[in-house]
Amino acid sequence: MLLVAAVAAALAGAMTYGLSAVLEQRGVTQVAERGVFAPRLLLDLAHRPVWMASIAATIAGAGLQATALHFGPLALVQPILACDLLFAVLINATAQRAAPDRVLFTGAVCCAVGLGVFLAVAQPTGGTENVSPPAVIPLAAGLAAVLACCLAWAKAAPRATRALALALACGVCYGVNAFLLKLMTFSLAQGFSEPLQQWPLYTLIVIGPVGFLLNQEAFQAGRLVSPALAVITTTTALVSIGIGALWLDESFAGGPWDVVTEVASLTVMTTGIALLARRAPAVAGQRAAAPVRRDPRPAAHCPER
Repeated sequence: MLLVAAVAAALAGAMTYGLSAVLEQRGVTQVAERGVFAPRLLLDLAHRPVWMASIAATIAGAGLQATALHFGPLALVQPILACDLLFAVLINATAQRAAPDRVLFTGAVCCAVGLGVFLAVAQPTGGTENVSPPAVIPLAAGLAAVLACCLAWAKAAPRATRALALALACGVCYGVNAFLLKLMTFSLAQGFSEPLQQWPLYTLIVIGPVGFLLNQEAFQAGRLVSPALAVITTTTALVSIGIGALWLDESFAGGPWDVVTEVASLTVMTTGIALLARRAPAVAGQRAAAPVRRDPRPAAHCPER
């Protein structure tokens, strides 16, 4: 029952994050660009109602993610949250009153099948509940190195590539955030005052806003939500799975055929995400170029006096 609760909360979180991404992308296109890693962008966005609505959705999604992590292992929850891209594409299509085309539908099927097979075969289980600060020093050094390289890449790259660099940095931050949030859920089980005495809370306060700012800049640089969100989603899932295995000792089914099936299912899921991200901009362009349907009935005129 605990795993069922984790899966349900993770799916609800993925849907909420998908809605948040759509609202965020619409919000960032309404303000001027501020460059790479410019906190002033957040001040500009704070005056946009649609962006503030995305913040509410993000908070709700974080609550659902925390609930899922409380009941299930990191390596189970994060792949499910990878479906936020699927939900974002579907929400966009619903808002535009247009069904996804065949390529988008194929991508959705790949995501669902890949995810389902991975969960059925891998059966990830939770590991340790405590990680000491010295144990995560290599993780902190790796995070700092990745962020430095991605920010340097983003500053030197053209606009299209800049979005991918910022999205990659954001995905790594979000993967680490999921790890910290997982540790905090263990502390919460021991009492609400316990997290104040734990290092994950303070680290999350620092890394969380960094990833959030990079997320907004990636959406703004890319203009379209799908490509940046695809990189963020894939990177977050892979980083969180790696951290779960290396630092939390989360285990997977390890037989030869199990490993082959796990890798194949993750490949199918990633292919689905790539199809959605690649096709969505073309579909958006086609819909934007489509003529607006007008009501054929003549407009009513008020009689002259």
